[in-house]
Amino acid sequence: MTSLIRLGVILTDRGSKYAVSGATVSTRADVDAVLQDLKSDKAYAKATHNTWAAVLPTGALKADDGESGAGMVILRMLERAGMESHVVIVTRWYGGKKLGGDRFRRVQDATRAYLDHIGMGP
Repeated sequence: MTSLIRLGVILTDRGSKYAVSGATVSTRADVDAVLQDLKSDKAYAKATHNTWAAVLPTGALKADDGESGAGMVILRMLERAGMESHVVIVTRWYGGKKLGGDRFRRVQDATRAYLDHIGMGP
């Protein structure tokens, strides 16, 4: 497992803040270690959602962490990019206003920013 890459807060929408992080992983234990590392930062531990997805040699994994459907958004983007052995975590701090379907666009925007950052974007 490589060290955690944190891009920090990359966008806001109606008070909600979104951050994106990720790391190279090869097992579920690696994913859990990355999540533990991320949540060792109190701000991330107190976030409303830490949604994530990973494509491992043993198959795909995802977790919505209360943001229903968001893990699948990340997973589909990783699969389209052909990115394996990597976990991407999109963190949201709820800002008080429901975003409806826009929340999926913000998850996509955050994931795209991460993929661009590591050279896997279009």
